[in-house]
Amino acid sequence: MSSTRNSKFIRASQEALYRALTDPSALEVWQAPGDMTGRVHEFDLRVGGGYEMSLFYPPGEDEALGKTSEGEDRFTARFVELVPLEKIVEAIVFNSADPAFSGEMIVEITLEAEDDGTRVTYLFRDIPPGIRPGDNEEGTRMTLEKLARYVEGQG
Repeated sequence: MSSTRNSKFIRASQEALYRALTDPSALEVWQAPGDMTGRVHEFDLRVGGGYEMSLFYPPGEDEALGKTSEGEDRFTARFVELVPLEKIVEAIVFNSADPAFSGEMIVEITLEAEDDGTRVTYLFRDIPPGIRPGDNEEGTRMTLEKLARYVEGQG
């Protein structure tokens, strides 16, 4: 099992970012990396609660090797820790018949205030062996870019 860490400075308050990280309609807009799209099926914002979400690959993408189906990665996230404005810890399990993608992956998201914005850091632990760390880092980088555009655009 491997881990990855990505960090990005975003010109938005911790409040705006925490809202974007805990609002299902916001997650649908920014959480899917690149040209992927997202849909939240269920959402329960409390420790022990969580959400179920699908990330859909764009039609015709050659490498749309979804974990759940050909064009979809579906997962369940359980909230392990919620520290408003500072930290969110989720336990993520992909819905996949492939054992290489099974198992619980932990993501810790921290929000640290800096001048004129917030440093957002994603730390993934226990990444299933079927997910290449480089792919996870690239997907997280793209997701952080979308998160920045989402919250900075609400200015």
